Amino acid sequence: MTPVTRSRPELLRRLRTLTLLEAANIALIGWAVFAALGAPFSTANAVGFALVAGLLLIGSGYWALKARQLRTGARQPPAIGVFRPLRPLCAVALAAGLAVMVSALPGRPPSDWAPGLVLYGLGLAEYVNYFHRQLMHDTAADWRRLLRTRRLRRSHLAEDLRAHRDRHVRT
Repeated sequence: MTPVTRSRPELLRRLRTLTLLEAANIALIGWAVFAALGAPFSTANAVGFALVAGLLLIGSGYWALKARQLRTGARQPPAIGVFRPLRPLCAVALAAGLAVMVSALPGRPPSDWAPGLVLYGLGLAEYVNYFHRQLMHDTAADWRRLLRTRRLRRSHLAEDLRAHRDRHVRT
């Protein structure tokens, strides 16, 4: 069975869609949690939202650079090196955010921390999805590969960061 490849215009459209959706999800999640569900803007909820929003913003930026790479025919996404320090910075932010959230829990009603904890979990999943393993499987090709290999593939950003590192090690 031969893999189905997308044309350049289709791939560009997909990358633009991913760029816009990740950015739009920040507003959508904020609205859903704080307006539609009426969650209070407590410390835990605000921290959870800030973490997931930051990671979605990073994702949006990455997909925008991938689209530019495709448009220009560059060997790697432009400014990919900017993402290298973001990986450990995000890990530290997630650890610190969890510590802040846990310290804000005692004696608080669930509405003050449960949405934040869910948002934290979403932020953690986004961190893994961008910097380590691809968790999102929203195309037929992604599902075919997952079913064939029975393992999560390295994320696109992780692959680009490794290639960027390897190019700089050789020079």
